[in-house]
Amino acid sequence: MIKKNKGNTNQVRNQITKGIFTVLEKDPNASYNYKQIAAKLNITDAGGRNILIKRLVELKEKKRIIEESKGKYKAVSKSSKTYHTGKVDITGRGNAYIVVDGLDDDVFISSNKLKKAFHRDIVEVYIFPRRKGRKLEGEITKIISRDKTNFVGIVQLQKNYAFVTSSDFRMYTDFFVPRDKINDAQDGDKVVVKMTDWPEDADSPYGEIIEVLGKPGEHNTEIHSILAEYGLPYQFPLEIESYANKIDTSIKEDEIAKRRDMRETLTFTIDPKDAKDFDDALSFVILENGNYEIGIHIADVSHYLEPDTILDDEAYQRATSVYLVDRVVPMLPEVLSNNACSLRPNEEKYTFSAVFEIDDKANLRNQWFGRTVTNSNERFSYEEAQYIIETKENTIPQDISIRESGAYTVSKEVVEATLTLDKLAKIMREKRMQAGAISFDKVEVRFSLDENNAPEGVYFKESKDANKLIEEFMLLANRKVAEFIGKQKPEKTFIYRVHDEPNEEKLANLNGIIARFGHKLDFKNKQSISDSLNKLLEDVKGKKEQNLVDTLAIRSMSKAIYTTDNIGHYGLAFDYYTHFTSPIRRYPDVMVHRLLQHYLDGGASAKQEVYEEKCKHSSDMEGLAASAERDSIKYMQIKFMEDHKDSEFVGVISGVTEWGIYIEIIDNKCEGMVRISDIKDDYYRFDEKNYAIVGERTNKSYQLGEEVVVMVKSTDLIKRHLDFSLLRKAE
Repeated sequence: MIKKNKGNTNQVRNQITKGIFTVLEKDPNASYNYKQIAAKLNITDAGGRNILIKRLVELKEKKRIIEESKGKYKAVSKSSKTYHTGKVDITGRGNAYIVVDGLDDDVFISSNKLKKAFHRDIVEVYIFPRRKGRKLEGEITKIISRDKTNFVGIVQLQKNYAFVTSSDFRMYTDFFVPRDKINDAQDGDKVVVKMTDWPEDADSPYGEIIEVLGKPGEHNTEIHSILAEYGLPYQFPLEIESYANKIDTSIKEDEIAKRRDMRETLTFTIDPKDAKDFDDALSFVILENGNYEIGIHIADVSHYLEPDTILDDEAYQRATSVYLVDRVVPMLPEVLSNNACSLRPNEEKYTFSAVFEIDDKANLRNQWFGRTVTNSNERFSYEEAQYIIETKENTIPQDISIRESGAYTVSKEVVEATLTLDKLAKIMREKRMQAGAISFDKVEVRFSLDENNAPEGVYFKESKDANKLIEEFMLLANRKVAEFIGKQKPEKTFIYRVHDEPNEEKLANLNGIIARFGHKLDFKNKQSISDSLNKLLEDVKGKKEQNLVDTLAIRSMSKAIYTTDNIGHYGLAFDYYTHFTSPIRRYPDVMVHRLLQHYLDGGASAKQEVYEEKCKHSSDMEGLAASAERDSIKYMQIKFMEDHKDSEFVGVISGVTEWGIYIEIIDNKCEGMVRISDIKDDYYRFDEKNYAIVGERTNKSYQLGEEVVVMVKSTDLIKRHLDFSLLRKAE
C-alpha cells in the first residue's frame, strides 16, 4: 500500500511513479485505467488518486507510457524504452547531465554528444545499455524546447561579421553575427544576442544583437548584464508606464462605503529605514473583554491591477520584484509601488486585511478577512521599533531616528501597542518552534555604497525582535488566509506556498560534514530532525563555520514553491500556508487576494489547471530573481576585494572539488577559489569521501571547514571570478 504522507509529496510521487511502471510492465500488452492501477497499488485516498492521475498524464506527455484509448494506459515497448525526456545541466567542463523525472540517477552526456543543446534545455535523450558499476550514459537525440534564446556576451568585431562570446561559463560556443545584424555594436561591447538559427553544417549558431549593454566592467553594464542573463527587465516599456500613470488612484467615498472603515484605528508600519514602499501595516486595539484586536493590513494592489490589462500582463510576466545590491527592479511601476499602494503615514489607503481577536496568551479567538480603508499613524524603521522594545521609552534619540527633525517622541499608545505585539510575537514564535518549525536566520551580506555605487564596506543584516515581530504577524495572516480557504468544503482551488520534507540523502551528507565541527543530527523521527536542526543552527551562531553550516543546511531542504496542491509547509510547521502579505512585490499574493475576494463573494471554485500553470511560472521567476540577486552580491564582493589585493584574510574552506578549494572570508563572507594547480608544495588529489585535497608526497591535507590564510590573486568583474592565493593554514 502506498501511504500519502502530507509532508513528503515527492516521496509519494516517486513511489506512485514506480508503481505505475510495475503494474504496466508486468503485462506490457494490457492497458489499464487509473482506477484499476489505483486498486493494484492499494491507493484509496483522494490525494493519492489525484497524484496518480497527474502522473499518468505527465508520463504520457513525456512518451514514457502510451494512452492506448481514452483514459487507458499501457507500457512503452522495450525497443523504445531507452528514450527519455529531461532537462540539461551543463557542467563547467562542457559535459552535461540530463535530469530525468522518475530516474534515480542523472544521465551523463559527454561534450561531443550534446547535439547543440544548451544549459536547461528540454531534450530527448537515448540511454546506452548500462555497464556494471558505471553511471548512466547517453546522448541527446532531439532538442524539444530551448530554455532561452537570448544570451549576454562580448562582441568581437570583424570586417564583415562579428562573433559574440557568451559570459556564461556553461556556454561552449560563440555566436556568429552577420554584418547587417550587428546593430551599431562596437568591438568589445557587452551585448544581448538573440539566437536565430543553427544550420546543420555550421560550427556556431547564428545570432542578432538586440541590445547594447555598454562597456564591460562599468557598473551599470554589469548590473544590467546580470538581469539580461536571466531574462529579467531593468525598466518598464513606455506603454506600461503610460498606462499606469493614467490609473485613477484617488480615494473615493463610494468605494469606502464598500469597505470596512478602519481609518480611526491606531495603525503603523515597521520597515527597513531605506524602504520606499510599505505594503503592510499593523493596527492595534484593546477590546472591552481584555483581548486585543490586531489587524494585518496589506496594500490592496488588486483594486488597481485589473486582470486582462497590459499592466497585469507585465506584472504576471515579471512575477516578482528583483532586489539587487544597489537597486530594486520592481514588479509594478512607481506610481503604484511607491505611491498609491504604499501605506505611507497620514494617507488614506485601500487595503486588504486580516483582523484577529487574540488573547494575552496569543490564542486566536476570532478572525475576519476583507477589504478595508486605513490610515497609518506612524512609519517606523526596524531600528526605531527595536529601540522601543529594548528601552520601553517613547522618545527615539537622534542617532536612531529616521526623521529629519532628529529625536522623535511617539505616543504612549504606540509604545504599548509595540510592546504588546512583541510579547505576543514571542509566544507565537515559541509555539512554532515547539511544533517543529526550523529557525533559519542565515547571515545576509549587505554593502555600504558610495555615490558611485562602489562598495565602501561590508556589513551583515541582523534579525532582531522588531524584525521577528513583523515576521510573526505576517506568518499569522498568511497561515490563516490559507486555512480559511483550504478547509472549505467542497474543496476550492487556491494558491499555496508549500515546502516539502528535506531529502534524507542530503541530510545524511549534511550530518557527515557537521560531524567535523562536533555537531550531529538526530534522525529518530520528524520532530527530532527539526529539533536537532534548530540546535545545530543555534550552536553555530557566531562561530567560524556558521555561514557554511547555514548554507549547507538550507541546501539540504526542499525548495518552497507555489502550487494549488497543498502539502503543508515543513520549514514553518504549518499545514496550510500561502503568500498574502506582499502583493506590491509578488504576483502570487495578487492572485491570492483575487481568489480570496472571489470566494468571500460566494464564487465557484476557480479552474485548477489555470492557476497551477501560473504557480509554476511564479516559482520559476522567483528562482531566476534569486539567482540574479546572488550574482549581484558576488559581483559586489569581487568589486570590494579588488581594493584589498595586498591584504591577508582568514577564511574557511567552504567547498572542495577536483579542480580547487573554495574559501569564504570570515570577516566579509566573500568567497573565492584556490586552484589546485596553484598550490606548488605538492601534487594534490581530490578526496571526495573526506571533502579534502591531499598531497601525494607529504600527505598534507586541506579539508572542508578548516581555516586558512589567503590573499587575492586575481579578480574578474566581467566573468565574476575571484581567485585566491593560498598562504598557509590559520593558527
